[in-house]
Amino acid sequence: MVSSSLITIAAEGSPSPVMPHLSEVILGLVAFGILLFVLSKFVVPKFEALYTERTAKIEGGIEKAEAAQKEAEAALVQYKAQLAEARAESARIRDDARAEAEQIKEELRAQAQAESARIVAQGQAQLEAQRAQIVAELRAELGRQAVELASRIVGESLEDEARRRGTVDRFLTDLDSVSAPAKR
Repeated sequence: MVSSSLITIAAEGSPSPVMPHLSEVILGLVAFGILLFVLSKFVVPKFEALYTERTAKIEGGIEKAEAAQKEAEAALVQYKAQLAEARAESARIRDDARAEAEQIKEELRAQAQAESARIVAQGQAQLEAQRAQIVAELRAELGRQAVELASRIVGESLEDEARRRGTVDRFLTDLDSVSAPAKR
């Protein structure tokens, strides 16, 4: 029915405000078909390519970010391991330094004690040498004084060297024998 009423209106010759002319409809359909063909042939593939490219970039960016995050985590683990190793190494070096310092201190103490013992021994040796020298000088002096005293007491001259030595030696032997029981 609608088509018969359209035909009757078209036949009357007066244009309908609702219905366009047939030539406009055909021209509009042809233009729409050409536009649809151009869009589907040229524009839609470009949009699809851009969409695919953008999707790939986003997915690639996400993958790169995940890879970078994994790499950063691995680097952090490695850094922490190196830091722990460095701390252990520094503790070992510190302990070695302390042990070495103790060893050096002990060596210096031993050297100081050895040097002290050497100095004391040297001092004792010098004292013994000086004592022996003093004893020899005192014996000589004592011998001279004993000869003088003996000369005065005996009344004879002990000028003769051999006699004087014999007298002095006898006197010193007697003196040593008298002082030896006193020391005990």
